[in-house]
Amino acid sequence: MPSRPLILHVFPSFEVGGAQRRLVSLINRRQGLYTHSVYAMNGCYDALGLVRDITVPKDDLPSFPRKSGFAAMRECASLLDAYKPDILITYNWGSVEWDLSSLVGKRCPIIHIQDGFGPDEQAGEKLHRRITRGIAYCRADAVVVPSRTLETIARGSWRIRQDRLHYIPNGIDVERFICPPDKDLMAKLGLMREHRVIGTVAALRPEKNVGRLIEAFAQIAELHKNARLVIVGDGVGMRPLKMLAERIGLFDKVIFTGTLEKPENLLPAVEIFALSSDTEQMPLSVIEAMSCGLPVVSTDVGDVAQMVSRQNTPYVKGISAGALANSLSALLDRPETAKRIGAANQEKAKREFTLEGMIDRYDALFSKILGR
Repeated sequence: MPSRPLILHVFPSFEVGGAQRRLVSLINRRQGLYTHSVYAMNGCYDALGLVRDITVPKDDLPSFPRKSGFAAMRECASLLDAYKPDILITYNWGSVEWDLSSLVGKRCPIIHIQDGFGPDEQAGEKLHRRITRGIAYCRADAVVVPSRTLETIARGSWRIRQDRLHYIPNGIDVERFICPPDKDLMAKLGLMREHRVIGTVAALRPEKNVGRLIEAFAQIAELHKNARLVIVGDGVGMRPLKMLAERIGLFDKVIFTGTLEKPENLLPAVEIFALSSDTEQMPLSVIEAMSCGLPVVSTDVGDVAQMVSRQNTPYVKGISAGALANSLSALLDRPETAKRIGAANQEKAKREFTLEGMIDRYDALFSKILGR
């Protein structure tokens, strides 16, 4: 085995999202320990610009060939023969062919990381996918989940053995988010000191349901005239969300920033962080907001209610625009309460969701799989 073992990461897409940002943090913080390579099934490598040390087959293999069944498994096995990785790490449903490729001969140890489900499974797993996951993931040497909700599903639905199931909560560089906002960025966005900023950070995809947040904001905008809604992120939903804001007469109060490489340049200027998703597990954006000392208003999805401080839990409820609006208005009316909740959130982030703690757990798992 070489001094720097090769780890091949297979993503459905290497767009800028939570799982991709987590890998970027892991690679950048542990440079020189492993050689990392990424394969994106759809040929999207947008998150590459955030990584300092990685090899990517982007030019030779831009996307996975359109194959299914045993043909797809054989294709994956052939690619593994070409790469010869020491560990294969697969991510979510979109890379399941690589997990199943072990049925035609296992090439290397496999770790599967499940971060959640797409919008088509927000009401529950599709039967054929649940069966396929059980077959595929049970053959992995380890299955990693970042939330207790997923841990329960992996045990009960997919029948993953306890000794192969690993709960590793997401972590971030908490200290990075304890800073003042970028004044130049604030001015560019038209945000002033008197504005009371509600913020969210999300890929603008259907399951994030940022439209629900805009509707909630519309319900309180007249009552809180200095409030502004700042939406950080990009994606297929950008255009329809802008049209929605304009149609309900709030285009001057809803600010779209696009993707921000450093959300910490803006988040400290936010008074309340909001999450309006239909489905989540353990969103990094919530940990970032907690690190900034912000209260969190959210739909009751995934582990969010358990992630935030005890004082914050009453503001994580329901899954409607009305519930979000009530929580937002309550905290805007009680700024001192909001500050106390934010301080409690920050302390919990420092205690439980650090980047080093997460990376140490992944390092220990990699060493175990490699037999070190």
